[in-house]
Amino acid sequence: MVKLEIKNVTKSFVRKEAKGSTITNAIENINLSVNDGEFVCFVGPSGCGKSTLLNILAGLDKPSYGQVILNGREITETGPDRIMVFQENALFPWLKVIDNVEFGLKMAKVDKLKRREIALQYLDMMQLSKYADAYVYQLSGGMKQRVAIARSLVLDPEVLLMDEPFAALDSQTRDLLLVELQLIWAKTNKTIIFVTHNITESICLGDRVIVFTSRPGKIKKEITIEYRRPRLTEDDGLKDFQRKVLYELKSEIVHSKKYQP
Repeated sequence: MVKLEIKNVTKSFVRKEAKGSTITNAIENINLSVNDGEFVCFVGPSGCGKSTLLNILAGLDKPSYGQVILNGREITETGPDRIMVFQENALFPWLKVIDNVEFGLKMAKVDKLKRREIALQYLDMMQLSKYADAYVYQLSGGMKQRVAIARSLVLDPEVLLMDEPFAALDSQTRDLLLVELQLIWAKTNKTIIFVTHNITESICLGDRVIVFTSRPGKIKKEITIEYRRPRLTEDDGLKDFQRKVLYELKSEIVHSKKYQP
C-alpha cells in the first residue's frame, strides 16, 4: 500500500548576483512512491538536494512545483504524522533523558502517568532504561542519538525522516546503531526515509536505495536490496549491492566537483 507520493517536485532558489538574479533548481522533477512500512534511503553527492527534499517531506519547506501526498492528502505544513531526526540530536541539555523523551508528549498534553509509561517503553527499546534519570551531557554521542530516536518514536509518527543521524559518530558506534535501527524498524513497522552519504549505511538499512544525480538533484536509479536482516556492515553478501550504488554515484561525484561554484 502506497503511504507517501512525491509528484513532479521541483525546488528552486533565487540567487542574487551583480548582474541580476538567477534561478537555481536544487531538485528537479522528483517522482517517487514509498510504501507503508518501507525503509527507503537517499544517497547522492553533496549539494544534490537530498536534505532539501527531506525538509519538503517534513513540511519545513514547500516545493516550487509539484506536490507531496501522504495518505491521500497533500502536505502543506509540519505535522505529528512526520517527525525528523537530525544529524545534531537537538536534545535539551538541561533536562534528564526521560524528560527529553517525554517532551513531545507533554506538548501534546498527554497525561503525566501515560507519557511516562510510553517514554519508558521506548527507552527500554533503545536499551537506555538505566539512563532515564541521567542528563544529556553524561551520555556518549551514540546514546544521545538513541535518545533522539526514542523522542521521535514516542509520538508514534506515520513517517520517520532521518537526515544523516549517524554521520558524526565513530564507525564502531555507527555499526551498532545500524543494527539497532533495523531491529526497531522491524518492531514498529514505521515508514522510514533516511538520508546518507554513506553507501554501506544505505545498503544495510534500505529496502530501496534511491541514487540522486548531482545538482539539480534528480532520481538517477532505484536499487532494491533483497537481502536478509538484520544486515551487518562486514557481510560480504552486501558487496554486490555496494558496487551497484557506487557505480551509479561515481560519475555524479566527479560531475559535482567539476562544476562546484
